[in-house]
Amino acid sequence: MPIRPWRATCIQMKSRLATQAADRAGAWETIRGNIDRALTMIEAACTGATPPKLVVLPEFGMQGPPHGGTIAEWIDKACCPIPGDITAPLQDLAKRRRIFIAGNQFEYDPVWPGRYFNCCFLIDPAGEVILRFRRINTASWPSPHDFMDAYLARHGVEGTFPVVETELGRLAMIACGELAVPEVARVLMMRGAEIILHPTNEGESAAQEAAKIARAAENMVYLVSADVAGGIGFSADGSVQGGRSRIVDFRGGTLAFHGPADETTISAMVDVEALRAARRDLGMGNTLLRSRFEMYRGFYGSAAFYPANAFLNQPMADSSAARPMAEKALDNLIRAGVVVRG
Repeated sequence: MPIRPWRATCIQMKSRLATQAADRAGAWETIRGNIDRALTMIEAACTGATPPKLVVLPEFGMQGPPHGGTIAEWIDKACCPIPGDITAPLQDLAKRRRIFIAGNQFEYDPVWPGRYFNCCFLIDPAGEVILRFRRINTASWPSPHDFMDAYLARHGVEGTFPVVETELGRLAMIACGELAVPEVARVLMMRGAEIILHPTNEGESAAQEAAKIARAAENMVYLVSADVAGGIGFSADGSVQGGRSRIVDFRGGTLAFHGPADETTISAMVDVEALRAARRDLGMGNTLLRSRFEMYRGFYGSAAFYPANAFLNQPMADSSAARPMAEKALDNLIRAGVVVRG
């Protein structure tokens, strides 16, 4: 059955930082306040004449990011499972409003003790969490790549790069700066993704804005990118502002954009059937049709720069533990002739 065009909405909301609280109780008071703000803004978006079928919340929207400290301290202070205390109110709202809600949180999973994940999640109109994507390219935080062999053995490719088939089309998620890693979006497209949902938390960056357009156009996907309002998570004093939520179509055209960092929503219609027709077309506009991936296999087969499985047996204790891995990656890049030694 054809999918009728539907409305996607970005929730550009302010987010207080749990890391600024003195203890766990204070952190969770902050988190609950952020959740309440998200619920209020989603409710408001759903009361208009053309309510959305799907909303996207910013990265770090519920907790903010950690600012220093150990992995164990952040787990204890602000992390929880998915589904869990953060997703539960959103699940209730999704079920009541019959919408999809996409968001992001720092997740603790008892299956992987001593680690947390920067995790994107998607809730369906039945109130079920149907997708979890744990960020792979991280800012010195735990990553599935750190224990890749064990992670893939348990979750497989399907659980590592999840794409879900829904009444709106095939949905996938990427967090923030990982959009600047072309391979992540490429793999999701190869797994069938038609719409990439992009919770983000970033200051002004020409490169990141270009990535939003490039990833959409080169993979022929829609991109729904929701940034934070006010100060970004990494800016403890709020001096670096968010904003620039954007919705991009599968040709790279911007359907909706809001530059300032005030609290707002932006929305646009998503036409999945138009995307599917474009992917079937034999003309020059079908960039997927003429992609010659075989030519690149040798390069990717020999590309091993950042060490995989660096924390296979023992989880990373804090971000400083990642420095030797970065040093090794740099040495590998120099040896491969990618980087010139100083």
